[in-house]
Amino acid sequence: MATRTEEPPKLGAKVRALRRREKLTQVQLAERLGISPSYLNLIESNRRPLPAALLIALAKQFAVDIQDFASDNDARLTSDLMEVFSDPSFDAYSLTGVDLRDLATNHPSVGRAILSLYQAYQATRDANESLAQRISQGEELGPVERSRIPSEEVNDLVQKYLNYFPELEDAAEQLWKKAHLDREELYPGLIRYLEKSLGITVRIARRGDEPGLVRRYDETAKRLTLSELLPTRSRTFQLAHQIAHITQRAALDRIAQDPLLTGDESRGLARLALANYFAGAVLMPYTPFLEAARAERYDIEVIGRRYRVGFEQVCHRLTTLRRPGAEGIPFHMIRIDVAGNISKRFSASGIRFARFSGACPKWNVFAAFMTPGMLRIQLSTMPDNESYFCIARTIHKDSGGYHSQQPVSAIGLGCKIEYAKALVYADGVDVDHLAMAVPVGVTCRVCDRTDCEQRAFPSLKHPLQVDANVRGVSIYTPVRIT
Repeated sequence: MATRTEEPPKLGAKVRALRRREKLTQVQLAERLGISPSYLNLIESNRRPLPAALLIALAKQFAVDIQDFASDNDARLTSDLMEVFSDPSFDAYSLTGVDLRDLATNHPSVGRAILSLYQAYQATRDANESLAQRISQGEELGPVERSRIPSEEVNDLVQKYLNYFPELEDAAEQLWKKAHLDREELYPGLIRYLEKSLGITVRIARRGDEPGLVRRYDETAKRLTLSELLPTRSRTFQLAHQIAHITQRAALDRIAQDPLLTGDESRGLARLALANYFAGAVLMPYTPFLEAARAERYDIEVIGRRYRVGFEQVCHRLTTLRRPGAEGIPFHMIRIDVAGNISKRFSASGIRFARFSGACPKWNVFAAFMTPGMLRIQLSTMPDNESYFCIARTIHKDSGGYHSQQPVSAIGLGCKIEYAKALVYADGVDVDHLAMAVPVGVTCRVCDRTDCEQRAFPSLKHPLQVDANVRGVSIYTPVRIT
């Protein structure tokens, strides 16, 4: 497989924007950095690369995270802006991808503000539609709801931290030492820790006694109640989850104060997500889990049986292996329901997910619903010509009894094509030749593949041309007559 020579990131605009934010001249900043004004001018105009030493000095000078200089942040922001401006409301302005890349590179704060405003607009529009429906049905109306979407803010928080929280990893490892845990006896070990170290009793409630209950902690009585309908692996997870809320409250609160979270609902949801992260780290300790993943070539079924966890839990844990010096494969992960709603998403692979509109139906995560329980494998190529190796499978939530519904979701996990050979799922797949790779997009409006038989909307990049006498693979496909 041919390797591409990547263009070095152009960071001059970021340096210039930070300098202007601090109201410094080039001469003043050059003096602080110990370089000549002419050299700084070359960097700002992207005629010289930004050396690592200067990058660190600039991060210290402006009190920003080095990650803020990462070109991937620009690409992600550009992708999100492309999706926002694909809304038909902006059709009259004829904005191009170049315009949006310039905005993301030169004025990232403005770009993020636009994203925030569009999210609020979308949430308000949805709330108004819901309000109109309730009025038409004669429902009594309560107080007006906030127009932010907490789950989106939490997804953004996870992406910001690259789904790696070292403080919680360390705490999980300390719990193993403090509670003398053993993988073969993890469930009773956690119960013993709760009772002896925290003075908390654990009881199992019958379904008829407390219908709909999964977990409840009575802080006054120091009693943790779990449902009898939970299998042992889920009970173990819930024990670890509750331990996080009790012993890691300060860490959860500290991370949940991130400015990306703008309301109490978002911060509350973030604490739940972080407690789940801690629970996953307890059930699947970092170092042995990483060693098992490498030894078993990321065979999810084998790893799941070894750690007594489900398919989704293994997939999620695989996305968290970002410890410096001990990294796993940088995966992306997505969870959707049968209606196409994305309830969980994260990308360390660089792949882009739709945020404001429907995702591309050519992803194998959608095809997974046609073959429940069967693993689907896909080689895919995105519009930026980056290729990925992806697997997908449906999952069922634990049953609540004969009369309960069993929600079905699909999990998609993938990585860049260069990592594929490290996965057992790539055996027998010719990953060096991508002629058969499925062309996949982010969402219809920003995809320029006009020959797609699954296109649901016209591409923003091509004017809609309708000819009543000519029909292509879709009504939005221009057909050239030769």
